[in-house]
Amino acid sequence: MTVPNGTEPAVRADARRNRALILAAAQRALAERGTSVSLMEVARRAGVGAGTVHRHFPTKTALLEAVMQERVDGLAALAAEHLTDPDPGAAFFALSTHVIVTTPGNKDLCDLVQSDDGWPRALLRGAGERFHRALGALLVAAQRQGAVRAEVTVTDVLDIFTGCVAIQRHRQTGDPVAPAVALILDALRTPSSAVTELAKTDRDETARRSESPAPCPVCRAPVHRPTIGRPARYCSPACRQKAHRLRSSSNSPRLRRA
Repeated sequence: MTVPNGTEPAVRADARRNRALILAAAQRALAERGTSVSLMEVARRAGVGAGTVHRHFPTKTALLEAVMQERVDGLAALAAEHLTDPDPGAAFFALSTHVIVTTPGNKDLCDLVQSDDGWPRALLRGAGERFHRALGALLVAAQRQGAVRAEVTVTDVLDIFTGCVAIQRHRQTGDPVAPAVALILDALRTPSSAVTELAKTDRDETARRSESPAPCPVCRAPVHRPTIGRPARYCSPACRQKAHRLRSSSNSPRLRRA
């Protein structure tokens, strides 16, 4: 059967759209349920038929490799984008943080990739090489800037990623980096840049402490901020009691009926 030329581009576009939907659904399903998720479940989440999934990915192994390839290619693209950043040191640590925070949701998939069961990995190997090249270029730029220790290699960074991801798995998805991870990343900085980063953090914290507190919501008078404990909201106990009486009267049944 011959497909009219006018419909062929539409068919290809529809196939690309379905493939993207399947990969996105598979990524979510794998993050939630691990590699035991079925192709039928992936099809349901993608909103396509099981036959469509099988046409694009004849086996679950093919789907798993495609999902992992897409993720690694995404990291490679992100690293390449960071190469144009005017501050390569900040860009390197931003990329490192992103890799560490987003990888724990792909634990089972990463474990499968690191196994030795002989499943095909040609596409994944190419994606990994692209990521390593982009990461290496960003590392060199950060080292030339003096932001990262000169003796650190790409292999060192990848080993650090592995250890930090293991630590980060103990935290909830979406949480910031664990304190131990932050310490490990700081160890990559040159001594001078680490001191500068600490001084910057101290300045930011000092600036936050010196910000003027909000005035008292009752009388608009300045509110004294204590050095320890919870920040005060009212300027005095009298204003606090007055605010409590106003809240109590506004919640009374009589006023609500009115």
